[in-house]
Amino acid sequence: MKFAIQVNEGPYQHQSADTAYQFTKAVLEKGHEVFRVFFYHDGVNNGTRLGIPPQDDRNITKQWTALAEEYDLDLVVCVAAAQRRGLLDENEARRAGKDADNIADKFRISGLGQLIEAGIQADRLVVFGD
Repeated sequence: MKFAIQVNEGPYQHQSADTAYQFTKAVLEKGHEVFRVFFYHDGVNNGTRLGIPPQDDRNITKQWTALAEEYDLDLVVCVAAAQRRGLLDENEARRAGKDADNIADKFRISGLGQLIEAGIQADRLVVFGD
């Protein structure tokens, strides 16, 4: 089965970000395909490289990055939601006249069309968070 995943909550505000990661990992380990993981609303905060959780806590951004490396996942951050929250890649930072970017490895910024495409291409779109 081919899944698309939508993550709407940040990495440390709600359980849904962790649940989305665990679900994605489990379906991949069972041999299913994940067409795309789309981070929307506060979920875009899963893609910042500047978060520093305590040493005894999980680092969900690094977990997503490692999973993306292992399974060649497409991790897409919504551009409008990212801009509102100060999450920028190199191109968006340059375009906005900012002096830095902060997107984590393996994440990329794109538009809602990527979510629509994922919903069309996948057998199931699974949404985590409000």
